[in-house]
Amino acid sequence: MMSEELATLSQFYTLIIDFFVNYSFQVIGAIIILIVGLIISRWVGRLVLRVCLKHKVDVTLSNFISSTIKLLLIAMVVIICLGKFGISVAPFIAAIGAISLSIGLALQGVFSNYGAGFTIILTRPFVVGNTLRCNDVYGVVEEIRLAHTLLSTEDGEIITIPNKHIVGEVLINSFENAIVEASIGISYSANSDQAIALIRAQLQANPGIVKEPAPQVGIANFGDSSVDIAYRYWVPTKQLFELQFQVNGAIYKAFNEADIEIPFPQREVTVKHEKSRE
Repeated sequence: MMSEELATLSQFYTLIIDFFVNYSFQVIGAIIILIVGLIISRWVGRLVLRVCLKHKVDVTLSNFISSTIKLLLIAMVVIICLGKFGISVAPFIAAIGAISLSIGLALQGVFSNYGAGFTIILTRPFVVGNTLRCNDVYGVVEEIRLAHTLLSTEDGEIITIPNKHIVGEVLINSFENAIVEASIGISYSANSDQAIALIRAQLQANPGIVKEPAPQVGIANFGDSSVDIAYRYWVPTKQLFELQFQVNGAIYKAFNEADIEIPFPQREVTVKHEKSRE
């Protein structure tokens, strides 16, 4: 038993010695190539990132380009290292291709989001800080990522929209402001010019309302029991409801002080009495 174990150990020792004698230079060369390749790929990735940022390329796109180039260089270095041992990389490439196809079919929804994000970054239909409305979703753009876009609301909510639901859809971009459209009815006996002047004065007096473009006020409709005066103005998106409530309260107070009647719907009901037959 002891002799057999010694023979096995001797064979193993001989195998190791033969391996290092025959492949020592290949192993050392592969290790050196791998280390140098990793250093160069990291350096090239950082260089590409600096160049992109210097030319004011979007940060997300710059990171994506830098990471892609770095990974491609690392893959090339690994292939060269395998070649130093005489290993054919063709089967590995074929296997990677088959696996990539399967993953692509399983994750085509995820990849479509990345493709859409890449399109958004290249075409730049909106940027961080813009006010975006898409598919009944509304908010300020906080961050644009390759997979999704983040919006924030006045209430502090964060809305995550997959990028594939943005590309190809109708987008409304009002940049940093949002528009408020409202109306108020006055009686037909009231002075419409006075009412319009009061509304315009309240809009001009509010410091939170954007001065350019200027607010708009005018008669919008003639209702059954009122003359409807509409007013439109722009406000910072994150203060939309706050300023809208302030303006509505100020207009209502000004109308009461000026004795301008805000009518409510009225209906006249006529009751006909049928004469009784004798």
